[in-house]
Amino acid sequence: METGAAKKEILAQLQKQILAMQGFKTVSDKQSLKTGLGIIEQSFPGNTFPMGAIHEFISPAQGEAAATNGFIAGLLSGIMQKGGTALWIGTRRTLFPPALKAFGIEPDRIVFIDLIRERDVLWAVEQALKCDALTAVVGELKELGFTESRRLQLAVEESKVTGFIHRHEPKGKNTVACVSRWKIAPLSSDIAGNMPGVGHPRWDVNLLKVRNGTPGAWQIEWESGSFHHIQSKQPNIVSISSTRNTG
Repeated sequence: METGAAKKEILAQLQKQILAMQGFKTVSDKQSLKTGLGIIEQSFPGNTFPMGAIHEFISPAQGEAAATNGFIAGLLSGIMQKGGTALWIGTRRTLFPPALKAFGIEPDRIVFIDLIRERDVLWAVEQALKCDALTAVVGELKELGFTESRRLQLAVEESKVTGFIHRHEPKGKNTVACVSRWKIAPLSSDIAGNMPGVGHPRWDVNLLKVRNGTPGAWQIEWESGSFHHIQSKQPNIVSISSTRNTG
């Protein structure tokens, strides 16, 4: 008769096989990268941000789009901590490249490709995701169908490149093959005392969907080169361990 430990090991192996079939990349401890998302990572299978997968971001208005770009830059900072190059593809340059330095990324590590037609953006993103020499690809577009998203997911399953699809003012939240869907909104910065200037970037982070994981919502801040959690809107999902004193 199999012991309880043996059964747990069998179940763990089956889960890894199922996740691999669904597009989740399994990495070793040496290959694992820390995105700095902290307790948000507990929402993902294996408590690890899925690499080699497609993540979708929805921005219904310009303010959310700017906040989302900042949040994606923070994610890229973690993903590219060991080097590498990323492509940022779109029809309009919504990110000021020198601003990447605030997230610990030298602008020359991001190659920006500005195209005229959105269908060309989708084609370029798919081709870029097939290139295993890249670390990540960001695609800014409006619409994405299920069939198109499935092609993107199949591309990264082969190349192991991590993809971010940022949809600006889409007509609807249609079903796509991405492993996660996010909605990021800006929050007011916290400026100490009466000092003038702009505080650290803050976001209202909503993980709307995640395959085989647990959606949730959090408020986080970018400070000293990493994400810091302000508070969680759903404390019943995960235990909160604040990484900084906000009192």
